[in-house]
Amino acid sequence: QVQLEESGGGLVQAGGSLRLSCAAPGIIFSLKAMSWHRQAPGKQRELVAAITFGGDINYADSVKGRFTISRGDAKNTNYLQMNSLKPEDTAVYYCNAQNEPAPFGMNYWGKGTQVTVSS
Repeated sequence: QVQLEESGGGLVQAGGSLRLSCAAPGIIFSLKAMSWHRQAPGKQRELVAAITFGGDINYADSVKGRFTISRGDAKNTNYLQMNSLKPEDTAVYYCNAQNEPAPFGMNYWGKGTQVTVSS
């Protein structure tokens, strides 16, 4: 099954930065909408940042001003720059992407990358 591939997670102290990457090596379609989600232990998965089909960029209120989502130069890649990290940002981060809006397109997920922020 084709999946997205995340990288860049790790352990960082509060106030530090990480840059997550998402690639789609096996996908030939252009992925027009891309987003990052996260899931902390015992909590539901939540949307962190997204580039919509229309090109708009949206952020969860909890990360506004600290996180930046951007497209990479390579096809179907994107990045999540995370600055001023807080312990509450600790979670597994998942990349999601779609080539067309539902129900016409495909919806892809990665396996996730762990981000741990120590206080």
